[in-house]
Amino acid sequence: MKSTVEHLSPTRVRITTEVPFEELKPDFDRAYKELAKQVRLPGFRPGKAPAKLLEARIGRGAVLEQVVNEALPARYSEAVTTTEVKPLGQPEIEVTKIEDGEELVFTAEVDVRPEINLPDLSSLTVSVDPIEVTDEDIDKELQTLRARFGTLTGVDRPAQEGDFVSIDLSATVDGEDVPDAKTEGLSHEIGSGQLIEGLDEAIIGLKAGETKVFTTTLVAGEHAGKEAEVTVTVGSVKERELPEPDDEFAQLASEFDTIDELKESLSEQVERYKRIQQAESIRDKTLEALLEQVEIALPESIVQSQVDETVHQAIHGLDHDEAKFAEALAEQGSSREEFDADTRANAEKAVKTQLLMDAIADDLDVQVGQSDLTERLVLMSRQYGIEPQQLLQVLQQNNQLPAMFADVRRGLTVAAVVEAATITDTDGNVIDTSEFFGSGETDTAEEDGAETADEGDDEQAEASVEPDGDTK
Repeated sequence: MKSTVEHLSPTRVRITTEVPFEELKPDFDRAYKELAKQVRLPGFRPGKAPAKLLEARIGRGAVLEQVVNEALPARYSEAVTTTEVKPLGQPEIEVTKIEDGEELVFTAEVDVRPEINLPDLSSLTVSVDPIEVTDEDIDKELQTLRARFGTLTGVDRPAQEGDFVSIDLSATVDGEDVPDAKTEGLSHEIGSGQLIEGLDEAIIGLKAGETKVFTTTLVAGEHAGKEAEVTVTVGSVKERELPEPDDEFAQLASEFDTIDELKESLSEQVERYKRIQQAESIRDKTLEALLEQVEIALPESIVQSQVDETVHQAIHGLDHDEAKFAEALAEQGSSREEFDADTRANAEKAVKTQLLMDAIADDLDVQVGQSDLTERLVLMSRQYGIEPQQLLQVLQQNNQLPAMFADVRRGLTVAAVVEAATITDTDGNVIDTSEFFGSGETDTAEEDGAETADEGDDEQAEASVEPDGDTK
């Protein structure tokens, strides 16, 4: 078999493959064997009919068609291997010549990974904000914890911010009632901003049983974007009484005996959360710095595929109703044009990142170990709420294991890039990145397992970052 490659563009090639018929003998043998099981000829047991008689019965053309259709996938894979082409996506295969007994010629057009001039990773410099835990941070966490143990008590006074109220709502547009906007006995925390604009301002100052009318713009339903007159009636007003932040509360809300011990624990939690945030910032800024240094030709079909998938996911839940989708975007203060522009920009960035990570992974010879795959499988199974073995079966059935493998390899590559770069905070202090990005060693599969610091820790595993998306 002989294969040649023609570069149609930096991201697409045409592979022309010539296959002598003698190399197709195993394929013909398999085809005759299958046909013999399907075609019954008088005087021959099933599966024993001679090839010549089978051809006489069904025609040589039908045999050739079956042989070619079954032989093409394997011959294409062989051509990709021998030409060292790195395909992206599925090929467009066309049989251009069949000379019975002589040769089969076919072409395969496919997107390929473009050539990328990789920068010196050690020259990358990234600066992120330092980690600082303030008294305000600790007080905020303590306040949240106190709120969980707070009690609601009815009060006979005007409502104020932070109170919990029971309200009835109704609305009219151009004098006509809006059925979707009518509700009774709705519980609402004043100041949460979870309902319509202007509601909190209207409620503040009202006592139980009092009513107020205000004007707002509706953001949902058939009247979205229109001004409406909304009537709100307060049914009850309750205030939340918080427990005192003392030793007794510490014993109630935690395993600690004193409030000082509880605050120390909250401080450690805040610091840990900020370390995770810092790791995410390190990942994002390192990738941005890397992407700024390279020019990458993007395969349009791969980008478009990601765009189409994003659009499909966005409107699938709306029964692919474009009008409903436009309405939903309007509620978010956006438009279809803005959505499409953002979707394409995000797809281009994702594909560029994937291609770059794959090229760097090849350059560094990044190896994925069994422990890396197991760690990812365990993390994903927790996210989906199923057993790892069950998730593995689902991935196998849907042929998604190669995509998971690629994601894991890219994650290890990100860790290697971060390790090679110089990472400092804005105060000029060098940051030790080993907790979330491992040692950066990629020589053996066993050493690659250090992508996260504490095995089994979900938050750290999530912070051991990978570029989004997948081109596989």
